[in-house]
Amino acid sequence: MRKNWLVIRPRLLPISFRIERRVPTVLLVLVLVTLAAIVINVGQGEYPIPPLAVLKTIVGLPTANPDYAFIVNVLRLPRTLVAFGVGVGLAISGTILQGLTRNPLADPGIIGVNAGASLAAVSLIVLVPEVPLFALPLSAFAGALVVAIFIYLLAWDQGSSPIRLILVGVGIAAILGALTNLMVTFGEINSVSQALVWLAGSVYGRSWQHVGALFPWLAVFVPLSLALSMPLNALSLGDDLARGLGARVEWQRGLLLLMSAAMAGAAVAVAGTIGFVGLMAPHLGRQLVGPNHEGLMPTAALMGGLIIVLADWLARVLFAPIELPCGAITAAVGAPYFLYLLVRNRKR
Repeated sequence: MRKNWLVIRPRLLPISFRIERRVPTVLLVLVLVTLAAIVINVGQGEYPIPPLAVLKTIVGLPTANPDYAFIVNVLRLPRTLVAFGVGVGLAISGTILQGLTRNPLADPGIIGVNAGASLAAVSLIVLVPEVPLFALPLSAFAGALVVAIFIYLLAWDQGSSPIRLILVGVGIAAILGALTNLMVTFGEINSVSQALVWLAGSVYGRSWQHVGALFPWLAVFVPLSLALSMPLNALSLGDDLARGLGARVEWQRGLLLLMSAAMAGAAVAVAGTIGFVGLMAPHLGRQLVGPNHEGLMPTAALMGGLIIVLADWLARVLFAPIELPCGAITAAVGAPYFLYLLVRNRKR
């Protein structure tokens, strides 16, 4: 059995990771596929750019057309990087929630975390239209965190039950969705139009400012999530067994819930409510590397980034020159996939 596992012990950190030997190969393939998808997405548009020219422009080499630099570096590359970062955040958030609740149907959009982030961000957009861009991730994180804590407290009964977390989260999501609709209904028309576009889930018009607003959150919370992947393995086995393995169940669950809310909130603040990515990416990752979170977490993260990059590409080419929100593409694929998971789990 040991021949099927790799143990990684960073010299500067007091932690170790145990992953299956296939995980590095899977990650390498996903990185290459994701890079190819990014290059194709950057080159796609009303003004198509060959992939080689895209690569030269990104690395700063001269190209045949001087206009490529503006199109790639100003208009398309930041949009594609935001799409990738949003996918990473939503995928890791969904992976954490599925592990904590021990429910393969858990997702930040289903149990209310995204709804809290959406209500906070929409309230800011409608009530304070001149709000600076960096305030949106902060408000969305605050909304997601408040809702996550509220759900956690309501589900508490001499301990936190995964089933209660999901049931309470679904109810809170419905209430927050109604409040968001009220904000949109009674807001000023120009602000409401901006909020409606944002709620559709899109990376259209995203700039380097949005990259700067999103990636610091990922730089902090993605490594922390990877570091806590081993405790998440224990928590996913059940509270009693996790305590028997030495896990500090409530403290670690609360910290993981905080990180899930932070990444979902930052992603929602930058790109709106893009649904089902946090549901699909962990499932696809498990099919590739199995349920061990030390290998699943980075695999799901890359898978989530790839999903939204491809969704953004499809949203631009399917009905060109009309451009769909990438959230519509993920919903069109994710809703049938969700129903498939429901049927499959019912048969077990």
